[in-house]
Parts: sequence; structure tokens; C-alpha cells
Amino acid sequence: MDEESLADSNEHLIENLQLKEGEFLKRASILLFHKNPEKYITGSYIKIGFFESDSDLRYQDEIHGNLFEQIEKTTALLFTKYIKALISYEGLNRVETYEYPKEAIREALLNAVAHKDYSGDVPIQISVYKDKLMIWNEGQLPENWTIETLLDKHSSKPFNPDIANALFRSGYIESWGRGISKMTEQCFKFGLPAPLFFFRSSGFWVEFRKDIYNHDQLKDLGLNERQIKAVLFVKENVKIFNSDYQKINDCSRNTASNDLAELVVKGLFLPSGQKGAGAFYTLKGIAQ
Repeated sequence: MDEESLADSNEHLIENLQLKEGEFLKRASILLFHKNPEKYITGSYIKIGFFESDSDLRYQDEIHGNLFEQIEKTTALLFTKYIKALISYEGLNRVETYEYPKEAIREALLNAVAHKDYSGDVPIQISVYKDKLMIWNEGQLPENWTIETLLDKHSSKPFNPDIANALFRSGYIESWGRGISKMTEQCFKFGLPAPLFFFRSSGFWVEFRKDIYNHDQLKDLGLNERQIKAVLFVKENVKIFNSDYQKINDCSRNTASNDLAELVVKGLFLPSGQKGAGAFYTLKGIAQ
């Protein structure tokens, strides 16, 4: 393709970002600056859907344009239509507290854009549920990398280095491979579980979960009233001992032990590994 096909692009930026090979434009330049990259690259857009369940799609949107436009429009649409905000007031000032930290969701979106395999012809997909939000992009991890590699400190190795460089030079992302750490930190600050990262359906998923540590959601998980009281206790006090459980529930040691063991099996509590009176439990996926 020649430069005439990018009538609305900035030629100086393309040169500065080294997005040409000789007289021809790289694919990244089309994605970053063309007003309609789908004319040349199938699937180079973003889909958002709200699901009651995996088989029950209630409504959906598509976001088109160049990658910079997609990032801005998708972020705005998510936080005006798909993600609810709790409204409160500080004096005369209106305060909106969203269900998820905006910085974490935006970071995950930027990662999806920078790491998507644009030869796959499939758009980035964002699935919003009542209790979670999932972002999927087609692509693979670098050779010999695993999910554990991502969760540890690691170098930045984007699938699309030209796109990542443009996003970095524009101030959208860092170049230090700290995206996952930043997402996790933001979720912890919001009191949310750490996001989940996994491969499925030939691509990479990031899953954000709402705060399940409230009475109604815990009841839906099948917890009894004693266990619910214990989970809310740990949410406020970081950890719980068997003696604490007995005290707040006015129950026997055996009842406390059985209930605590069940909370471990259900994946809500993590045991300290200590024995006897020094043993305690913390909430899984919450920063301590």
C-alpha cells in the first residue's frame, strides 16, 4: 500500500515511528492511523457484549476506527453503558465509584490491542456479566513463556512491537512489562480479587471479578450465616483464627473447624499452614 491510502494519517509520525519499509507502509501504520483499517485488515475492531449468561446476550456494540480511536471510544463506552457507578456526594461534589478500577480495565484493553494477532481476522471481544468482565484477544505468549512468567516480574515483549512502540511514545503504556502488576494493584486497592489470566479459544483472556465478599453474593455461593459472618470479618480484619470464629458465631470449636475447612474447599479461604492455636485463615485473592 502507498501513502495515498492513508489520507488522514500523519506522515511525520509514520516516519518518526519507523512504520515504513522502503516506500511501503507497514501493517501497524494502517491500524494506528487509517480512518478505516478494516478496509485492509479484517477483524481490526472491538466488540462489547452484555451477557446474562454465556448463552444469553442482551445487547452489544462494535467500536471501529484506528487503534487510538478504538481505545478511547471503548473505554468511554464501557464506563457509560456497561459498567455501573455508585453515586455519592462529598459536600456539593458528585462522586462516581465504578464497579471496576478504570485504570485496570484500560490497561487490560491496551494489552489486548498491543498483543492481538491481527492476522487472525477476529476482533477483540469484551464480555460483560453481572459479576465479571472478560477481555479476549487472539494471540499467543512469547516462546517458552507461561502464565506464571507473566505473573512474575518480566521484560516487555509485545506481540506487535510497532504498535506497542507507538502506544508507548504516545504515553498510553510503559515499556517495562508492568501491566499485569498494575492491574492487580488497582484491583486490590478497589477491594477486588486479583484478575485472572488464561488461554482459551486460541487467545488470551483477562477476567476481572466483582467484590463477591458481600452478604447476598456469599449467600448465592451456598455459605451459611456463620460462614458469611466469618468472610465479612476477614474482609475487615485481614485474618481469622478458630477462636475468632467461635466468638463471633457463638459456636463450638468443632463447628468452627468444619465451617472453616469448607470455606477452604470452596476456594474462599487460604489456611496459614500453621498448626494449633496459631493457625489462621485469609481471603483468597485479596491483598493482605
